[in-house]
Amino acid sequence: MKIIEKPVEIEKGDSFKILLSKYGALALDKQENISELIGESIGDLDIEKGIVSFGDFELPVQILGFYMQDSKQWSWAWDNEDIFGKDLIKSANEIKSIGEEYDILEFTSPLLHADFNDCHTLAMTAIGILGMDGYYGVSEEGLDIFVLIKSDLVKENNSVKKFRDTFYTFQKNFNIYPKIAFESYTKLKGYGFKPHDDFALAKIGESRVMAGFTERGNVTRIIMFGEDEQ
Repeated sequence: MKIIEKPVEIEKGDSFKILLSKYGALALDKQENISELIGESIGDLDIEKGIVSFGDFELPVQILGFYMQDSKQWSWAWDNEDIFGKDLIKSANEIKSIGEEYDILEFTSPLLHADFNDCHTLAMTAIGILGMDGYYGVSEEGLDIFVLIKSDLVKENNSVKKFRDTFYTFQKNFNIYPKIAFESYTKLKGYGFKPHDDFALAKIGESRVMAGFTERGNVTRIIMFGEDEQ
């Protein structure tokens, strides 16, 4: 009998920590693609045109929200249509709707007391859920405006080594559930996933990435087998 794998999706009762665990590693993967594209360039946001420009190329954006540095508050773009206009806040409104459907307070509160790292986790979760290609923060006179990017100019790097390194970085630097993160990242990338009692395998072509876990779900080891092995 064929076992149908459970897809990665938002479920009733999911906390923001669970959502970050599900979608954050993929977001970090995508951010590396963005970094490859823009390099050291500083983005210039044009709200009228709905683009962020990096020298000789432009990327279309959606406004997610902004961080007020003095008050240490995050403000969602869906609560600021008078500033950005309705066309640039469609993605932010999608996040609000998801928050309303699944009772996610972080997505439905107009203002959140936050630090700069919290803004990044909000943006990471959003691009993972909405299938965007990445995000970028633009500094504008005491504000950091976070925009979502969707563009064919952003190219994927699907090497096995990148998968391993991205998961390692994600579970090390973010407050997440590593088991959920490994399974979700694997499935969202379209790779095969096989769980075991104390480890799990991601099947990437002829290669494998194994993540070992303690009884509490913490990572004990991450090992890569096959091509790109180093």
